[in-house]
Amino acid sequence: MSGLESNRCMSLAQASKRAVAEGPQPTGLESCRETRSEVDRLKEVYREYGERCWRKTKWSVTNRGNLAIRQERERKLEQLLQRTGFLPLGDRRILDVGCGAGETLAGFGAWGAQPENLFGVDLLADRIRRAKENFPKLTFQEANAEALPFGSGFFDLVVLFTVFTSIRDHQMALNVSREINRVLRSGGAVVWYDLRMNNPFNQHVRGISRKGVRRLFPEFDSRLMTVTVLPPLARRSGCLIDLLYPCLASLPFLRSHYLGVLIKP
Repeated sequence: MSGLESNRCMSLAQASKRAVAEGPQPTGLESCRETRSEVDRLKEVYREYGERCWRKTKWSVTNRGNLAIRQERERKLEQLLQRTGFLPLGDRRILDVGCGAGETLAGFGAWGAQPENLFGVDLLADRIRRAKENFPKLTFQEANAEALPFGSGFFDLVVLFTVFTSIRDHQMALNVSREINRVLRSGGAVVWYDLRMNNPFNQHVRGISRKGVRRLFPEFDSRLMTVTVLPPLARRSGCLIDLLYPCLASLPFLRSHYLGVLIKP
């Protein structure tokens, strides 16, 4: 092992020790085999998103179409979690992979999750910094999901919102899915929300079919539904969104994402 690889693995070991206060240490240092070129590409893509200020424009929560999308997703997800026996969340431990600034993870508090049981990881240090500022009672850590700094079976739920459609490297996708499987307890679930079709306006993502989801988590009981009106259409609906969204959402070919739970046997 080179000196650089050794230092990187030592850094991960130190990060794992910091996580001990919240949970067991990982069983191995899998990041030594991470797909570095894809990690670098993803970081560059996310930096590009940040430079374009899409959080304040395209993805703004003040856009009524984006708000309708989020409300529908939260309503459907609550129903799914209720039907699969995960609500109320109570003492369940939850990990958000690709947590960004922490808003999605913090939202699980509305369903009874305790702040000390909410964990988030992200590739970008500035996102983790913002998450810690926004939600100081939650636990956030910069990490590559190919090497999650948590013990095996530590989590009851792992949240994956628009994660795998951004990963273009097949090996990295497999590495991440295996790590998620490792840290998720038997009977726990992946909470999945991601594109089911390609986005012609964003070359950095590609849709994942039901078959693709099953390839990532082959032993899991997959319960997926189609949701989310095509975002460009929803965002342009303006003040008519409350009237239009239910009608548009009733048309399957206009639903761009899969939402669901994947239950680990």
